Amino acid sequence: MSTSSTPPPILPAAPAPLTARSPHDPGADTAPGVIVVDACTTLGTTLVVQVSGEIDRFSSAPLGALLVSAAAEGYTGLVLDTFRVTFCDSGLLRVLGWWPRSGRRLRLVNPSRAVTRLLEAASSKPQRRGHPPVPARSPG
Repeated sequence: MSTSSTPPPILPAAPAPLTARSPHDPGADTAPGVIVVDACTTLGTTLVVQVSGEIDRFSSAPLGALLVSAAAEGYTGLVLDTFRVTFCDSGLLRVLGWWPRSGRRLRLVNPSRAVTRLLEAASSKPQRRGHPPVPARSPG
């Protein structure tokens, strides 16, 4: 019977070395996206927001908080400029989907290629019950 008080290590003594990814590695990026609100101004009761970066289900939370706060303050319009968005997924649709409820207006301007692809993909699928409609976009 051993009387050692040192617990066994959880990790091996030396972690395996990380392998560098080659420039042609098609593997998925596991890092969370980063969204930046480049500008946020108001025109009466309309909020004008310019965003850049990557919008996914994790990084969309700050934008969602901004919109919830704006709605609580009485803003009824939203103009969202997405020209500098390099990646987006359904997280963007989830954040924007509730805005048009209660008579609020939403207008997407300058959609990036990533946003355009997302909107085209979302509009080609039939809407499921309980899911918000795809927001309308205006040409750049």
